[in-house]
Amino acid sequence: MKALAVMLAAAAALLLSGCGTINATVTDAAGRDLMLLGHDPVSYFVHGKPQRGDPAFHATIDGKTYYFASAQHRALFLAGPQKYEPQFGGFCTNGVTYGVKLSSDPTEFEIIDGKLYIFGDVLGHEYWLLGREENLPHAHEMWHEAKDVPWVQQTIKRAIFNRVPWYQSGPGLRQEWERRNPGKQLAYDPGRSWYTWFVKYPGWRAREGHMQPALGIPGVDSCPPACAGEFTRRFERP
Repeated sequence: MKALAVMLAAAAALLLSGCGTINATVTDAAGRDLMLLGHDPVSYFVHGKPQRGDPAFHATIDGKTYYFASAQHRALFLAGPQKYEPQFGGFCTNGVTYGVKLSSDPTEFEIIDGKLYIFGDVLGHEYWLLGREENLPHAHEMWHEAKDVPWVQQTIKRAIFNRVPWYQSGPGLRQEWERRNPGKQLAYDPGRSWYTWFVKYPGWRAREGHMQPALGIPGVDSCPPACAGEFTRRFERP
């Protein structure tokens, strides 16, 4: 019965939201597919932290639009986009480890070997770090399969019907995190329902402020919080 309910929920999700985008994008005021909720990809490398871009300084590469905090950052990006673009289409690196394309929070990130990796929320980030050495090769392996597949379709395939052999459950990962961090707790609930998985868009938690500071989108949402050029705060860890 539970499996049937999940299948019906997934079918409803497909009808409601289509198959989704192939990258973790939202639609900006000009109707473009915007990456990183409008955050400047160059700032991660120049400042070491996320910074909201300005719609006045934008660039579109392969159908993906990025905002930048300055004309100088835009010029740096255009001189070598491959250096600054996030890996895995901006989707949660922890999800991609399991072949799933879900979530995107530009405040949760890692720069590894000169590449930018984004996570979906604090849990995905912290849990991924538990097995970083094994998880990163798995993510790159699964991205070959997932890269050109719309996110809803790919997530249904790998989260419901065909889990990878190295799949680990959320409760199991939480137990391992708490074992390694005695006396601490991650008081964050990402919401676990078919609606939040398959109907809400990637990045909704960060944009809307689900259990964390709302980021908004510059040029779409009001300032504050979505003020161009400002640095953003992430979920506060214990």
